[in-house]
Amino acid sequence: MLRVLTLATLFPDAARPTFGGFVERQTLGLAARDDVQLEVVAPIGVPIWPLSRHERYRKFRDVPEQELWKDVIVHRPRFGVLPKIGGSRSPAAIARALRPVIKTIRERFAFDVVDAEFFYPDGPAAMRIAKAFDVPFSVKARGADIHYWGARPGSGSQVLAAGQAANGLLAVSEALKADMVALGMPGEKIAVHYTGIDKHRFKPIERSKAKQEINVAGPMIVTVGALIPRKGQSLVIRALKEIPDAELWCIGEGEDRSSLTTLADQLGLADRVHLPGNLPHDEVAKLVATADVLALPSVSEGLANAWVEALACGTPIVISDAGGAKELVDRPEAGAIVPSDPAAIATAINAILADPPDQQAVRATVDKFSWKQNSEQLFAHLSALVDR
Repeated sequence: MLRVLTLATLFPDAARPTFGGFVERQTLGLAARDDVQLEVVAPIGVPIWPLSRHERYRKFRDVPEQELWKDVIVHRPRFGVLPKIGGSRSPAAIARALRPVIKTIRERFAFDVVDAEFFYPDGPAAMRIAKAFDVPFSVKARGADIHYWGARPGSGSQVLAAGQAANGLLAVSEALKADMVALGMPGEKIAVHYTGIDKHRFKPIERSKAKQEINVAGPMIVTVGALIPRKGQSLVIRALKEIPDAELWCIGEGEDRSSLTTLADQLGLADRVHLPGNLPHDEVAKLVATADVLALPSVSEGLANAWVEALACGTPIVISDAGGAKELVDRPEAGAIVPSDPAAIATAINAILADPPDQQAVRATVDKFSWKQNSEQLFAHLSALVDR
């Protein structure tokens, strides 16, 4: 029996039901195995009063510090944060908050390994916890945790220290593994661990009928991801000027909402650009399957879940050469890799609209992605750390 303590700051709760859904799905898959016992520690950062009264943090008041979440025990201890300026202190703050909680957990659940699900702040916090309780630990890299936090003063050195101290490491793509090695992490410790995909939820549908249901008459393009500069939604809006009659749905929420709305107004595209915010997974799946193209010209990625989900829906993708892009777009049916330039994006999308690939052929490009394989590989990886 493998006993796993999963550490995940990206994990959903009642206040954020769609937050970290990819981490949740992986964790639930591992926990469902007959040869695994697993509990989750999902710390929540909250500042001191009166900042804790802000709407962003007030919503956590009703989130219990321990609960049974989808048949898995989840602990949600709070740790102190300094909004905007205290990011470098988060790993130490998490470790301090977790030690008494984990000490109590360990009295009845003698976990064998700590599985950290994001490199920052989870990785450096897991390093401290693993040392305190004398167990091995693993950290998974997903993209921004390496490209953003790994390059920032204050956090970059902590990311590298956790990567060098970890007993094992995971990366969501070969490209991200190479980036980790370039930072100074030992390549022999890093295994590529592709995300899974729910092919019952993300699947091809009859596009014309689905478009009628949302009053879309012409081509439909989607982006999926946080509305932040790194994701490049503004480039897709600019490209829309050169894609006749197309509508764009930017699914997600974030700091760029107002600037994207202003840009659409300035370009005369307000009636063709939709920002529906964060949506439940089933609604996201339907919109992505309805679309003719998913466009996501990100500055950086590991291997974006949105890419895989779109292809599983039979929807080709137009993306930048970021992260594991070439590991997905390895044949014409998958779509195109383009420069982060509106004209190039428009040209690629127009080419797909003029000669759309068969939906099932697009779906076949992600045959190697499954949650079953994801779970089996994670189990083997963590078991090997315990057996050393």
